[in-house]
Amino acid sequence: MVRPTSETIIGHMWAKWVQSYRDLPILMNQWNSVVRWELRTKLFLRTLEFYWQEGHTAHATREEAEAETRQMLDVYTDFAVNDAAIPVIPGRKSESEKFAGADVTYAIEAIMGDGKALQAGTSHFLGQNFAKAFEIRYLDQTGQLQYCWTTSWGLSTRFVGAIIMVHGDDQGLVLPPKLAPFQVVIVPIFKNDDEQARVMENVAKIRAELTAAGIRVKVDERDGLTPGFKFNDWEMRGVPLRIEIGPKDVAKGSVVAARRDKPGKEGKSFVQQQGIVASIGKLLDDVQKALYDRALAFREANTADPKTYDEFKHAVEKGFAYAWWCGNEQCEANIKEETKATMRCIPLDQPAGSGKCIHCGSPAKEKAIFARAY
Repeated sequence: MVRPTSETIIGHMWAKWVQSYRDLPILMNQWNSVVRWELRTKLFLRTLEFYWQEGHTAHATREEAEAETRQMLDVYTDFAVNDAAIPVIPGRKSESEKFAGADVTYAIEAIMGDGKALQAGTSHFLGQNFAKAFEIRYLDQTGQLQYCWTTSWGLSTRFVGAIIMVHGDDQGLVLPPKLAPFQVVIVPIFKNDDEQARVMENVAKIRAELTAAGIRVKVDERDGLTPGFKFNDWEMRGVPLRIEIGPKDVAKGSVVAARRDKPGKEGKSFVQQQGIVASIGKLLDDVQKALYDRALAFREANTADPKTYDEFKHAVEKGFAYAWWCGNEQCEANIKEETKATMRCIPLDQPAGSGKCIHCGSPAKEKAIFARAY
């Protein structure tokens, strides 16, 4: 089925399922593929078919539905920041940019490595719009028929693209430790059978210790490949930490640890095998924090607070423009036509006071993020 999301399918079924206030709330979460018509596809970001997580809920009161909407925005924000190490801006979409049929659309916006914005996740407060369209009603405690209040929210494989574009470099992927399938790859180094036996015995011991501590470990035991080839291969795959173990390391009771986020000698250090679990755990924490800090510094360096429209035009050519906006849809449309930048979101965290709209000069109560986007 070619469809954008599941609101129509869900609405049709809920009209049959919901009869009483005792049936509420309904909280549905699903993982599924979606097929959409895209004029121009772009890997991960805009594809004909993609996989995603979407949720739909129905509530008896407006307050419950609004709380659910904001809770999911917070969940997505927490995931982006603490797991994917991507600093995002949670905010509200404008009337022209919100989801069709929603009263309010919230989103998390991130800046990519080329300065463009990416909508990384959304949460919609649908009000009673879909409930009225599909007759989703319930008998309340007084016996009166009431329309439900509904929400929907989603995060897709587009986020994989965000991780690649925010953290990746010319060597390939750079994966945050909390999300990496393998957090540590161990590369044994030896020249003969005797060295191999000693090294692999040591490797097995270290792998067992790390695995027991919950660290995801891969040992590269492939034959016929040089250590250098393996180093490059795992760098391309983005594994956060590489451990090198050779005969000299076995003798010294240490290993060489190489961080993916710091290529070359800068990212290498000697780690004692005694207490290696704590040492590797700390290195992984350091990589996670460093990736977030680097991404945040990039966003701050590429976010301008323009005072004139000319400054605004220059700002959106390289990154984010954080500017006062009057809220007028025509003003927003003019900005898009003149600069190719769209209003990404009105951040929930707003400065005190008021200002003048960056485009028309009218009084403005809120600041918005404008950027060119994928």
